[in-house]
Amino acid sequence: MIRIALTDDQLLFRQSLASLISSTPGFELVMEADNGISCLEKLSTMAALPDILLLDMEMPGMDGIELNEVLHKQYPSIKVIVVSVHANERLIARMIEAGASGYLIKNCDKEELVAAIHSVNTSGHYINAQVIKAIQHMAGKKNKSLKNISHIDIDISEREKEILGLICKEYSNADIAEKLFISIRTVEGHRNNLLMKTGCKNTAGLVVFALKNQLVDLVL
Repeated sequence: MIRIALTDDQLLFRQSLASLISSTPGFELVMEADNGISCLEKLSTMAALPDILLLDMEMPGMDGIELNEVLHKQYPSIKVIVVSVHANERLIARMIEAGASGYLIKNCDKEELVAAIHSVNTSGHYINAQVIKAIQHMAGKKNKSLKNISHIDIDISEREKEILGLICKEYSNADIAEKLFISIRTVEGHRNNLLMKTGCKNTAGLVVFALKNQLVDLVL
């Protein structure tokens, strides 16, 4: 079962989303909150944390931007999927770069929401065409030298680029190992090296880095 939490101040939308999750096989709704402060209070009392948190952007007290930052510091195991009415490319890129594992617009269909939850649960990210477009537009012209998120020059080997491309295509460590005829431990080593070199926090961050620097070509 994938344990899912909701944080959204719009009652009708939250109730509808809660009903959808509760009726989907393999999903378990474990928490609801109407703002960031309430969400953190409820998380602090839970014996078992949710796997995924569906997060609204505009909420009273503590909005989605602030909550996302706190979650990554206090509860790094929880993967965040933003579900918002805002389709602003700057906001989409900002939230993904800040560690959100996916970004959906509230008028998406049920099938995409379910697919996003499964993807984030298994691969750590869900990157749809809208997110790719936002990241690439915000990236602008690429510098000749490759820099990490702290703007320090780095060098990525061809093998690391190959593994990065497979990560972006949602391959697991085991899948990558099988495809490249190497051990899972070797794949894990390359993945950790990529995280260290780029300064990214997680798999979703690596995907963003790859897209911004045109290291992979994803067509969705």
